[in-house]
Amino acid sequence: MEPKTVGRVDGRDRHAGHFTPYAVMDTGLIHGSMLLTLDGEMPVEFLSVGDKLITRDTGISKVEHIQRSTRQVHTIAFAAGSLGDTRPEHDAHLAGDQMVLIRDWRARALFNSERALVAARALVDGEFITHLGIRETTLYQIFCDGPHILYCDGLELSTADGAKARGAVLHAA
Repeated sequence: MEPKTVGRVDGRDRHAGHFTPYAVMDTGLIHGSMLLTLDGEMPVEFLSVGDKLITRDTGISKVEHIQRSTRQVHTIAFAAGSLGDTRPEHDAHLAGDQMVLIRDWRARALFNSERALVAARALVDGEFITHLGIRETTLYQIFCDGPHILYCDGLELSTADGAKARGAVLHAA
Protein backbone atom coordinates (compact mmCIF):
# COMPACT_ATOMS: atom_id res chain seq x y z
CA MET A 1 0.00 0.00 0.00
CA GLU A 2 1.30 3.40 -0.90
CA PRO A 3 -0.63 6.37 0.40
CA LYS A 4 -1.68 9.01 -2.12
CA THR A 5 -0.39 11.67 0.25
CA VAL A 6 3.30 10.77 0.42
CA GLY A 7 5.30 13.86 1.28
CA ARG A 8 2.30 15.95 2.27
CA VAL A 9 2.20 17.52 5.71
CA ASP A 10 -0.99 18.98 7.17
CA GLY A 11 -0.15 22.53 8.28
CA ARG A 12 -2.96 22.63 10.86
CA ASP A 13 -1.39 20.00 13.14
CA ARG A 14 1.67 21.28 14.95
CA HIS A 15 2.88 17.67 15.35
CA ALA A 16 2.51 16.59 11.72
CA GLY A 17 5.78 15.67 10.08
CA HIS A 18 7.83 16.36 13.20
CA PHE A 19 9.41 14.03 15.70
CA THR A 20 7.77 14.48 19.09
CA PRO A 21 10.45 13.93 21.76
CA TYR A 22 7.87 13.28 24.47
CA ALA A 23 4.17 12.59 24.64
CA VAL A 24 2.17 15.78 24.98
CA MET A 25 -1.18 14.69 26.43
CA ASP A 26 -2.90 12.00 24.36
CA THR A 27 -0.60 9.13 25.22
CA GLY A 28 -1.55 5.67 26.39
CA LEU A 29 -3.14 2.54 25.02
CA ILE A 30 -6.82 2.66 24.17
CA HIS A 31 -9.22 0.24 25.87
CA GLY A 32 -9.25 -3.02 23.91
CA SER A 33 -5.66 -2.81 22.64
CA MET A 34 -4.06 -6.26 22.56
CA LEU A 35 -0.60 -6.48 24.16
CA LEU A 36 1.84 -9.32 23.65
CA THR A 37 2.64 -10.82 27.06
CA LEU A 38 4.58 -13.86 28.19
CA ASP A 39 1.17 -15.57 28.50
CA GLY A 40 0.08 -14.61 24.96
CA GLU A 41 -1.99 -11.68 23.72
CA MET A 42 -4.01 -9.88 26.38
CA PRO A 43 -6.32 -6.85 26.30
CA VAL A 44 -4.65 -3.92 28.02
CA GLU A 45 -7.54 -3.59 30.49
CA PHE A 46 -6.72 -7.07 31.90
CA LEU A 47 -3.05 -6.28 32.44
CA SER A 48 -1.84 -6.19 36.07
CA VAL A 49 1.25 -5.02 37.90
CA GLY A 50 3.75 -7.88 37.77
CA ASP A 51 2.66 -9.18 34.36
CA LYS A 52 5.51 -9.78 31.94
CA LEU A 53 5.43 -8.08 28.55
CA ILE A 54 7.39 -9.13 25.50
CA THR A 55 9.40 -6.13 24.31
CA ARG A 56 11.40 -5.41 21.19
CA ASP A 57 14.42 -4.04 23.02
CA THR A 58 14.94 -6.33 26.05
CA GLY A 59 12.83 -9.41 25.39
CA ILE A 60 10.79 -9.39 28.60
CA SER A 61 9.90 -6.60 31.01
CA LYS A 62 7.73 -6.59 34.11
CA VAL A 63 4.87 -4.10 34.49
CA GLU A 64 5.60 -1.90 37.51
CA HIS A 65 2.70 0.55 37.31
CA ILE A 66 -0.45 1.12 35.25
CA GLN A 67 -2.17 4.47 35.15
CA ARG A 68 -5.76 4.47 33.90
CA SER A 69 -7.72 7.59 32.95
CA THR A 70 -10.81 8.44 30.95
CA ARG A 71 -10.56 11.59 28.90
CA GLN A 72 -11.06 13.25 25.53
CA VAL A 73 -8.22 12.33 23.15
CA HIS A 74 -7.36 12.64 19.49
CA THR A 75 -7.98 9.16 18.07
CA ILE A 76 -5.99 7.87 15.12
CA ALA A 77 -7.12 4.83 13.09
CA PHE A 78 -4.54 2.57 11.43
CA ALA A 79 -5.85 0.28 8.69
CA ALA A 80 -4.53 -3.28 8.74
CA GLY A 81 -1.18 -3.37 6.95
CA SER A 82 -0.82 0.42 6.77
CA LEU A 83 2.74 0.30 8.16
CA GLY A 84 3.75 -2.84 6.28
CA ASP A 85 2.68 -6.47 6.04
CA THR A 86 0.74 -7.34 9.25
CA ARG A 87 1.60 -3.96 10.80
CA PRO A 88 -0.92 -3.64 12.30
CA GLU A 89 -2.42 -7.12 12.09
CA HIS A 90 -5.95 -5.69 12.04
CA ASP A 91 -7.47 -2.23 12.12
CA ALA A 92 -6.25 -0.47 15.26
CA HIS A 93 -6.89 2.80 17.11
CA LEU A 94 -4.25 4.79 18.95
CA ALA A 95 -4.21 7.95 21.01
CA GLY A 96 -2.84 10.84 18.96
CA ASP A 97 0.41 11.28 20.89
CA GLN A 98 1.12 7.58 21.40
CA MET A 99 4.68 7.03 20.19
CA VAL A 100 4.99 4.48 17.36
CA LEU A 101 8.25 2.90 16.23
CA ILE A 102 8.50 3.13 12.45
CA ARG A 103 11.11 1.08 10.58
CA ASP A 104 10.36 1.62 6.93
CA TRP A 105 10.56 4.23 4.18
CA ARG A 106 8.81 6.74 6.47
CA ALA A 107 11.73 6.76 8.92
CA ARG A 108 14.19 7.28 6.09
CA ALA A 109 12.07 9.92 4.34
CA LEU A 110 11.08 11.92 7.41
CA PHE A 111 14.09 11.51 9.70
CA ASN A 112 16.92 10.10 7.57
CA SER A 113 17.11 7.17 9.96
CA GLU A 114 16.48 3.42 9.83
CA ARG A 115 13.91 3.79 12.64
CA ALA A 116 12.23 6.54 14.60
CA LEU A 117 9.71 7.04 17.37
CA VAL A 118 6.94 9.32 16.16
CA ALA A 119 3.55 10.41 17.49
CA ALA A 120 0.68 8.51 15.85
CA ARG A 121 -0.98 11.67 14.58
CA ALA A 122 2.17 12.67 12.70
CA LEU A 123 1.63 9.59 10.51
CA VAL A 124 -1.88 10.55 9.35
CA ASP A 125 -2.11 10.29 5.56
CA GLY A 126 -5.89 10.61 5.22
CA GLU A 127 -6.22 7.26 3.46
CA PHE A 128 -4.74 4.37 5.47
CA ILE A 129 -4.01 6.27 8.67
CA THR A 130 -6.83 8.64 9.55
CA HIS A 131 -7.74 11.10 12.28
CA LEU A 132 -11.11 10.15 13.80
CA GLY A 133 -11.45 13.34 15.81
CA ILE A 134 -11.56 13.81 19.54
CA ARG A 135 -13.27 10.98 21.42
CA GLU A 136 -13.77 10.13 25.05
CA THR A 137 -11.88 6.95 25.81
CA THR A 138 -10.09 5.11 28.59
CA LEU A 139 -6.31 5.26 28.26
CA TYR A 140 -3.86 2.90 29.97
CA GLN A 141 -0.31 4.10 30.50
CA ILE A 142 2.12 1.24 31.10
CA PHE A 143 5.28 1.81 33.15
CA CYS A 144 8.03 -0.80 33.36
CA ASP A 145 11.59 -0.79 34.71
CA GLY A 146 12.48 1.73 32.01
CA PRO A 147 11.52 2.72 28.50
CA HIS A 148 10.56 -0.16 26.22
CA ILE A 149 8.97 -0.89 22.88
CA LEU A 150 5.86 -3.06 23.30
CA TYR A 151 4.06 -5.17 20.72
CA CYS A 152 0.45 -4.02 20.56
CA ASP A 153 -2.01 -5.02 17.80
CA GLY A 154 0.96 -5.76 15.53
CA LEU A 155 2.45 -2.29 16.07
CA GLU A 156 5.55 -1.39 18.05
CA LEU A 157 4.67 1.25 20.65
CA SER A 158 6.65 2.91 23.42
CA THR A 159 5.77 2.58 27.06
CA ALA A 160 4.60 5.74 28.83
CA ASP A 161 8.16 6.37 30.02
CA GLY A 162 9.60 5.52 26.58
CA ALA A 163 10.15 9.06 25.39
CA LYS A 164 12.54 9.82 28.24
CA ALA A 165 15.29 7.71 26.71
CA ARG A 166 14.57 8.09 23.00
CA GLY A 167 18.13 7.42 21.97
CA ALA A 168 18.31 4.08 23.76
CA VAL A 169 15.04 2.93 22.25
CA LEU A 170 15.91 4.01 18.71
CA HIS A 171 19.13 2.03 18.82
CA ALA A 172 17.39 -1.15 19.97
CA ALA A 173 17.88 -4.12 17.68
